[in-house]
Amino acid sequence: MGRIGISCLFPASWHFSISPVGCPRILNTNLRQIIVISILAAAVSLLYFSVVIIRSKYGRLSRDKKFQRYLARVTDIEATDTNNPNVNYGIVVDCGSSGSRIFVYCWPRHNGNPHDLLDIRQMRDKNRKPVVMKIKPGISEFATSPEKVSDYISPLLNFAAEHVPRAKHKETPLYILCTAGMRILPESQQKAILEDLLTDIPVHFDFLFSDSHAEVISGKQEGVYAWIGINFVLGRFEHIEDDDEAVVEVNIPGSESSEAILRKRTAGILDMGGVSTQIAYEVPKTEEVAKNLLAEFNLGCDVHRTEHVYRVYVATFLGFGGNAARQRYEDKIFANTVQKNRLLGKQTGLAPDTPYLDPCLPLDIKDEIQQNGQTMYLRGTGDFDLCCEVLQPFMNKTNETQTSLNGVYQPPIHFQNSEFYGFSEFYYCTEDVLRMGGDYNAAAFTKAAKDYCATKWSILRERFDRGLYASHADLHRLKYQCFKSAWMFEVFHRGFSFPVSYKNLKTALQVYDKEVQWTLGAILYRTRFLPLRDIQQETFRANHAHWRGFSFVYNHYLFSGCFLVVLLSILLYLLRLRRIHRRTLRSGSGATLWLEEGLSAQKIAGTL
Repeated sequence: MGRIGISCLFPASWHFSISPVGCPRILNTNLRQIIVISILAAAVSLLYFSVVIIRSKYGRLSRDKKFQRYLARVTDIEATDTNNPNVNYGIVVDCGSSGSRIFVYCWPRHNGNPHDLLDIRQMRDKNRKPVVMKIKPGISEFATSPEKVSDYISPLLNFAAEHVPRAKHKETPLYILCTAGMRILPESQQKAILEDLLTDIPVHFDFLFSDSHAEVISGKQEGVYAWIGINFVLGRFEHIEDDDEAVVEVNIPGSESSEAILRKRTAGILDMGGVSTQIAYEVPKTEEVAKNLLAEFNLGCDVHRTEHVYRVYVATFLGFGGNAARQRYEDKIFANTVQKNRLLGKQTGLAPDTPYLDPCLPLDIKDEIQQNGQTMYLRGTGDFDLCCEVLQPFMNKTNETQTSLNGVYQPPIHFQNSEFYGFSEFYYCTEDVLRMGGDYNAAAFTKAAKDYCATKWSILRERFDRGLYASHADLHRLKYQCFKSAWMFEVFHRGFSFPVSYKNLKTALQVYDKEVQWTLGAILYRTRFLPLRDIQQETFRANHAHWRGFSFVYNHYLFSGCFLVVLLSILLYLLRLRRIHRRTLRSGSGATLWLEEGLSAQKIAGTL
């Protein structure tokens, strides 16, 4: 009659029952003890689920995220699975001053967590090589013949079309972004080049390509994209506690709450191309910065969430790239030498036997400057210190404090608690010839640069022929390595005012085996709203899904409530059962009395 069945919220294999008829002694004498033990067992179970399982879920998440970043170093070098329908693709064409490069990126389906960004990485072909292709010259060379631009860029797009699965072409965004080489052209020529691209590309290719996908980006945009790219690769946008990562307190711009949040410290970037140089780093909300030097943006897919809001100082300096700086330097040499020759009656540089002595060229190398139909002859003296000295006026520094190149305002940098990465010329100058890429040390760099400059050109050529320099280092690099080393040194230490003792600069081409380009930041920023689709689908599925197994432990409040309700129901049922049992005992006592009075069992049964 009295049987308790317990199976609520537990698997079928956990079903068990208690029969008080079979064990009346236990129910009668130890019911309070059983109730106390049941409550204690329930409390222990609840504590286990709440502390162990829930903590395990969130505690492992930090370690998993950290591990995933290093695991990505392995998975990123695997060939992209083009047969996977859940892999998406994106294309960015970097139209620079000296050439154009196409990058094909890919990413898996978004995980549905609004805290996470798309996991974008470079696509790799069947040979595990990045899907990248470069052509020369720069797109700006077609300023006077814009109708040829489409033919010029077609090899790049054909290359991408061969690698992206045909079925994915129509949903693969294509971005053609032009930088400093185009920025120096008149607006009418820029417009003509872009118009040719927007007209012809959709005729021959099915990529997702709209009017806003082809543009000349500003130096500020380029700097922001480079900053996003490096910090994404470093995992600095993963807002999860990690004891091994430096954290900072950040006041979110535009947030009504004045309470600061803790998140990972981001790295600053220095990027020196052929024409321009950029610097970008995060600044606190308290730092006043002019709007033209400040970028405030939300990298997240939901504008209402603020964990991915960043405030970044970005400054770009046209004419401060390595090649543009050399051109400015040669123009100054030519003008000054012509003027001195006229005033002093000299013939310096007008003949090979009376060359201009250039401290910024390797020892004994011969070079020429062509201007206005005139030729000036140069010979290198390889004096690194003198080269740095003659380059200092080109920084255009002012006497005002907190300024950098061209007198542009620069917010304070906490040098001891900062980290910077140097790309493009910063890396080429330190690695291609000097083989010192990576952690930057000013003393070691200047020593190596001095030795290189002071080495005779014939010896440098011999080393080059023996393949002692980087594989992509050419004679142009060897020829102007001395100048560019001095230029990089002056821009970094005098222009941007980094102390010579600064130890937190890393010059890099790759980070975690990924080639870090501003194009990665560009596609990450421009596709930031794409996860909304996957998040909405995840939400829809979650709202229509049924509980399975122990999925409820992920909401421990709901679990706790359900568990307590079940426990209370069992307790009330036990109390009710006890009352029934007592009444049964009382009835049983009457029967015993009748037996003692001599009544037969059959009569008792008949009486009952």
